[in-house]
Amino acid sequence: MIPSPSQQKIISNIDASALSSHWNDWRWQIRNCIHTDKSFESLLEVELADEERSAFQKTVAEFPMSITPYYLSLIDTNDIQNDPIFKQSFPSPCELTMNRYDMSDPLHEDHDSPAACITHRYPDRVLFLVSNTCAMYCRHCTRKRRVGDRDSIPSKEALNEGIDYIRKHTEIRDVLLSGGDPFLLPDEMLDDLLSQLSAIDHIEVIRIGTRTPIVLPQRITPQLVDMLKKHHPLWINTHFNHPRELTSSACRALKLLADSGIPLGNQTVLLAGVNDCPRIMKRLVQKLVANRVRPYYLYQCDLSRGLSHFRTPVGKGIEIMESLIGHTSGFCVPTYVIDAPGGGGKIPVMPNYLISWSTNKVVLRNYEGVITTYKEPDAYEPTFCDRNCETCDKQLALSGADETKTIGIEKLLCDWDKTISLVPENNARLERRNS
Repeated sequence: MIPSPSQQKIISNIDASALSSHWNDWRWQIRNCIHTDKSFESLLEVELADEERSAFQKTVAEFPMSITPYYLSLIDTNDIQNDPIFKQSFPSPCELTMNRYDMSDPLHEDHDSPAACITHRYPDRVLFLVSNTCAMYCRHCTRKRRVGDRDSIPSKEALNEGIDYIRKHTEIRDVLLSGGDPFLLPDEMLDDLLSQLSAIDHIEVIRIGTRTPIVLPQRITPQLVDMLKKHHPLWINTHFNHPRELTSSACRALKLLADSGIPLGNQTVLLAGVNDCPRIMKRLVQKLVANRVRPYYLYQCDLSRGLSHFRTPVGKGIEIMESLIGHTSGFCVPTYVIDAPGGGGKIPVMPNYLISWSTNKVVLRNYEGVITTYKEPDAYEPTFCDRNCETCDKQLALSGADETKTIGIEKLLCDWDKTISLVPENNARLERRNS
């Protein structure tokens, strides 16, 4: 991608000797992340008030700042205080407001960690924290307790302990790589992790959670995608929160991933002052689908320390869901969830469409407010189940259907069936043989 004039100016202000091609080098972007208010002001050619600088220093002492030059270039300096990019990337003194119900680890990820780098909360899947490095420190991060803490970057020994735990627990079929951001690992290291996980027989699918397509789309290179293609079935979840984040660079990154056959999902966090508007959210999910990204979750903002100014009432999320269900394509509609404090997991919270029910009829309402009924079957007789799944001879056939069965002449023509002749029933010659 050719840098825009404003991006070219940022390049020159960072390094007068830098070339335009440096902009598309993700390592250059990481090396030149913005960490100070002075750099922020000089690169965007804005001036913060004295009280803003003072508040900045107090905030970053607790929660550091890091913004990629690319994401910085998206900030609208004509209305900076209301800009959704600015609000997600620049520290606010509101982060220092601690309410009595705020928690350092609200989801109890550390409590549910039976091995290094592992959170095992659900029966058949685990969270594998393989990196503590991010391209940008999102101000709404639920893991703010780890931001900038270099002591918690996983060692090779810790990663091996996590893989060993996964290998020993055969109930695990799904592994989600997160962090930090797994895509901040070198290609070779990520390839090695994926290879080790893919070699475990009981692992059916691997997922990766990343925000690089949003804050560092330069990281999605053809080389990275060629490596990822070797490890299907692989799923990737992104983290777009606002339509303005779907730039031409972001869309190019998504195209590279989608064209490689990797299914893409998106997890949005509901953030006050950023996307708590039905029209914004509808446009976001529609643009995501147009770029082959399936809206997966809409998260209620967690009870992490420093996030109180981002939290909305649950009613705002319900209002947004009302504006999506029936008003746009069904595959545009995410599931609205609250990740339960204390490690209870994701709880769906949806508008109520079931008004009432009796023994033979349910009363429903649709997105327009139309009230209708659905007649239950008069005679439903469930298949008798003795609860002994091991000996079930009824419906419990869970493996794939056999596609190799053949009959008639096809049986003689196919290469995988060893039949060489078809013999009519009651053949007298074969009956004499058998007798």
